[in-house]
Amino acid sequence: MPEIETWDYTLYIPNDLRAVTVCRRTLRLILTMHGLIGLVDTAELLATELVSNAVRHTKGPAALRVRRTPEGVVWIGAWDTDPAPPEPPRALDQVTELEDGRGLALVRACTEVWGWRPSARFGDRGKYVWCELPPVQLVDHVLRKES
Repeated sequence: MPEIETWDYTLYIPNDLRAVTVCRRTLRLILTMHGLIGLVDTAELLATELVSNAVRHTKGPAALRVRRTPEGVVWIGAWDTDPAPPEPPRALDQVTELEDGRGLALVRACTEVWGWRPSARFGDRGKYVWCELPPVQLVDHVLRKES
């Protein structure tokens, strides 16, 4: 099996709901350019939920971070300026009709590994809420051979 390409992108955004669309489209471009097209739809959904929570529930700037580990895991995280933990997610079937509360329920339903951690990475205290998408090494390997 060939060595997996690793990378790490961070997109800093203002506290503006329009930034959610910018993040989603940027993430699509990143994954497409790295041959991970099979992850795009799920990754976009997860990033949209994480970033929209960061923008809606805080007053400061935010950031989307996406990286690929040496094991092939794609890690998606949203940073915001509120160091308080997010509300625990409810089960997806409990929030389908609600206007609020679906974000982390969707993240929990679509990924096996997710969480949050305090962070002062960008000079301000805050937190990362993150999730992981499993490796898609076979798809990546096939696409590399074709290019």
